[in-house]
Amino acid sequence: MPLLYFLPPLGAVLIWSGNMTINQLTVGSIAPSSIAFLRWVLALAVLTPFVLPAAWQHRHSLCREWPKLAILGLLGMAMWQGLAYVAAETTTATNMGILAAMVPLLTVLLSALILREAPSLGGTLGGLLALIGVTVLLGRGDPLSLLELQVALGDALMVAAATCYALYGVMLKRWPLGLPPWVVLYAQVCFAVLFLLPPYLMGPMTPVDGHNVWLILYAGIPASIITTFLWMRAIRQIGASQASIFINLMPLFSALIAMAFLGERVSLFHFVGGTLVLAGVLMAQTLTQPLAVGQRVRG
Repeated sequence: MPLLYFLPPLGAVLIWSGNMTINQLTVGSIAPSSIAFLRWVLALAVLTPFVLPAAWQHRHSLCREWPKLAILGLLGMAMWQGLAYVAAETTTATNMGILAAMVPLLTVLLSALILREAPSLGGTLGGLLALIGVTVLLGRGDPLSLLELQVALGDALMVAAATCYALYGVMLKRWPLGLPPWVVLYAQVCFAVLFLLPPYLMGPMTPVDGHNVWLILYAGIPASIITTFLWMRAIRQIGASQASIFINLMPLFSALIAMAFLGERVSLFHFVGGTLVLAGVLMAQTLTQPLAVGQRVRG
């Protein structure tokens, strides 16, 4: 397989990792409700001239599928990124990158529950290993502190955000919409803007100025539109399974970018927890033989 085929997923994960640092830089510069709303307004404005004609051609299908598109827009755009912006106020970009890397593993687990896909050996063992890693991370090196509910709010919100995005991927698979990818994306962006409008109006509405406009631009164009294009291209070229493996690089990229731009330091518990999470994710993606060969989970 040509090495050029690996550039799109690598580029997408690199931009996503950079967005973890952007999330941190928004703290004190722009309210979470403001950037969560404005980034998708910007994305909508950029996409409209190019995608609206195609969306109009598929208007009947869009009207038929709007409840599913609304749920997808809520999970994959409004909740995933909205929770991440709030999480950034009480956690680090390094932690956010590690916890975001749980998305592939959570996707495997939710697929078993919702799609009735047979759990694999790797999914089961990897899930347990990753869970241990998450407890190390959430407990800041002391998992027993979780018994005393000593968990940073930002870390808990990031776990919730990763769960929303994993559920988003599962529901995308469950609901074949029969629409062009860009039209599906455009419809989801429209619903995300609608869902994020009330929190934005309730404030605080941070004015856009020279200090935060570039944060909105990065979040709205590279982290929203360019990554979508790169990810769709990656899936076409190397497949969804192989593309998702690149998400495992997010903790490394996030930590390096945070060290360079935020001065964050990686502690031992970051290394231990991150290694366990990544090992669990890799195990889930490589040991794919079902525990019950030839049978699906019955529910």
